[in-house]
Amino acid sequence: METDLFIAGKWVPASSGSRFDVLDPATGDTIASVADGGEADAIAAVEAAAAAGPGWAATSPRARSEVLRRAFTLMTERAADLAKLISLENGKALTDAKGEVTYAAEFFRWFAEEAVRGEGAIATAPSGANRILVVRQPVGVCVLVTPWNFPAAMATRKIGPALAAGCTVILKPASDTPLTALAMAALLAEAGVPDGVVNVLPSRSSGRVVSAMLRDSRVRKLSFTGSTEVGRILLAQAAENVVNTSMELGGNAPFVVFADADLDAAIEGAMIAKMRNGGEACTAANRFFVESGVAGEFARRLAQRMSELVVGPGTDERTQVGPLVNEDTVAKVDGLVRGALDGGASAVTGGSRPAGPGFYYPPTVLTGVAADAPILREEIFGPVAPIVTFTGEDEAVRLANDTEYGLVAYVYTRDLARGLRVSEAIEAGMVGINRGLVSDPAAPFGGVKQSGIGREGGHEGLLEYLESKYIAVNW
Repeated sequence: METDLFIAGKWVPASSGSRFDVLDPATGDTIASVADGGEADAIAAVEAAAAAGPGWAATSPRARSEVLRRAFTLMTERAADLAKLISLENGKALTDAKGEVTYAAEFFRWFAEEAVRGEGAIATAPSGANRILVVRQPVGVCVLVTPWNFPAAMATRKIGPALAAGCTVILKPASDTPLTALAMAALLAEAGVPDGVVNVLPSRSSGRVVSAMLRDSRVRKLSFTGSTEVGRILLAQAAENVVNTSMELGGNAPFVVFADADLDAAIEGAMIAKMRNGGEACTAANRFFVESGVAGEFARRLAQRMSELVVGPGTDERTQVGPLVNEDTVAKVDGLVRGALDGGASAVTGGSRPAGPGFYYPPTVLTGVAADAPILREEIFGPVAPIVTFTGEDEAVRLANDTEYGLVAYVYTRDLARGLRVSEAIEAGMVGINRGLVSDPAAPFGGVKQSGIGREGGHEGLLEYLESKYIAVNW
């Protein structure tokens, strides 16, 4: 496959000639070498996107829709190959990778349908002096910065609405997983995306190349998915040119189980919410709050299920939990678990990093976790479930809200009134009631507090790439 930069519809080497290696998380071995874009390449990508902008914006919504629909078809036809590529560079189990491809393709299908729905409005001013005409226009050149944990889905969740709205884009993928982004560039070109409309810029110098693009006055939109720490930096940089921003940042999702919950359903939901993508998801259940009357049984059953999972290379069909993405990630998870154990917690299953090659960490369940343990404050991003008990609804809500994050929460109870009441009280942009999976291309995805700004998916996702222009008119 192509491993150069994709700018203005062409595969080009980095202007410096430099490249960087992509590693297999299962072994630590190099699987490919990719062009390492620099600041000059970033500006070249902006130039290409700006030049292509007027033509793409003037393309009819139906024509843009058909291009996205073809992209959906191509992704679906090549799902097996794309899943293998994702598993190879990311480490996730093939089952998770196949699920990601299906999910990622749906963003192209959804926004193919939304492309023709960028409706405006018309009204009479209350004074009667004039008509109020509102039209929606594309924001312009967009910089899209995506993470390594869902290298296909995070790209399509941004590219889909941007193209549907008539914007042009520069995709800066995570340096751990650039191969999937480059494969998406080739696929989109085959689907009929004109030269310069989608540009892909792998780089090890993420901060410098993104900063260079944000300083360019032609860039009018930044969409970033990643850590809150980096999000704060990018928000400050975007402020210098007042660049429109969308931020999907960190999560610290509470998984609340009341004593009246269906424990079978709660365990199934926990396995999905915790172990999807091996725990490397911003939506992953990070803190398990279980009412004291059922906490012991819940912990025992969850540990039993977690201990039965098959750990191995993601590309092995038998694997259920692959390696984490890199050494830094597995070291962080190991440190958080060791800190909890040193603070008095007990490992019901797992709890220590295995010897040998690869970036593996075993599925782990912890009980007796101290209230001030860092593992309850930080996003784990690994297959670890710390369990804390509570004794009433008010305490459950207080514990759930005791974080700077507010992306997603999960609530298990047979009492619908309680479920809705707690869902309203929890500070999160999304809540799953008796469900361990909330992500859906047709729904607005995003958080509150320091988990982000704006929404992706749903009709709201299209509006993030459109500006409303008000025209006062008489007739």
